[in-house]
Amino acid sequence: MAVSGRKKSGTGVTAARRPEVRLPPLVPYDGDGLEPDGDYDGVRFDGADLTDASGRGARFMDCALDGCALDRAELVRARFIDAVLTGVRGVGTDLVEASLRDVEVVDARLGGVQMHGAVLERVVVRGGKIDYLNLREARLKDVVFEGCVLAEPDFGGAHLVRVEFRDCVLKRADFSGARMDSVDLRAVAELDIARGVDRLAGAVISPVQLMELAPAFAAQIGVRVEA
Repeated sequence: MAVSGRKKSGTGVTAARRPEVRLPPLVPYDGDGLEPDGDYDGVRFDGADLTDASGRGARFMDCALDGCALDRAELVRARFIDAVLTGVRGVGTDLVEASLRDVEVVDARLGGVQMHGAVLERVVVRGGKIDYLNLREARLKDVVFEGCVLAEPDFGGAHLVRVEFRDCVLKRADFSGARMDSVDLRAVAELDIARGVDRLAGAVISPVQLMELAPAFAAQIGVRVEA
């Protein structure tokens, strides 16, 4: 695994370190579902139906999940290391307290994903759409959301360090109680913050976004704006 270097933008914001996952030759998965505390090393899950699978505490290292169904899959405290998830889909996937390190998620179609207390480090989420992503109390470090749609994501109480949102849509985002350090929101295609505008300290936004958020900032400090 190689990791691209970091550099600072003109504003001094440190860019996120992106994963560059290079998978070894993989072995096709021929099992039925998942096993709690299972150890999957160098495995390709190609179109596997993991609906209602129980993989609590499982470890996925040097793995690829392509077009898998993850409806209600139980992956509490699962670990994904040097993994690529492409075209995964499902509703109600449980990834509470999971750990993702050096992971690429591409063109996912997910809803109601539970990632409360999860740890994401060097992760790229590219393309696709995720509805009601629950990242409350999660820790995100060197994470990039790129070209994706996040509908009503919940970052309540999360800690975001070197997180970038690029060409993506944030609808009704909740940043209540979040902590931010070098969070780059300038390249967001659509920025809609439902709660937590007062928690943007540590983030960088564009002048246009500042104007759009001005009413929310004014309301936060109790200023009335009248013609």
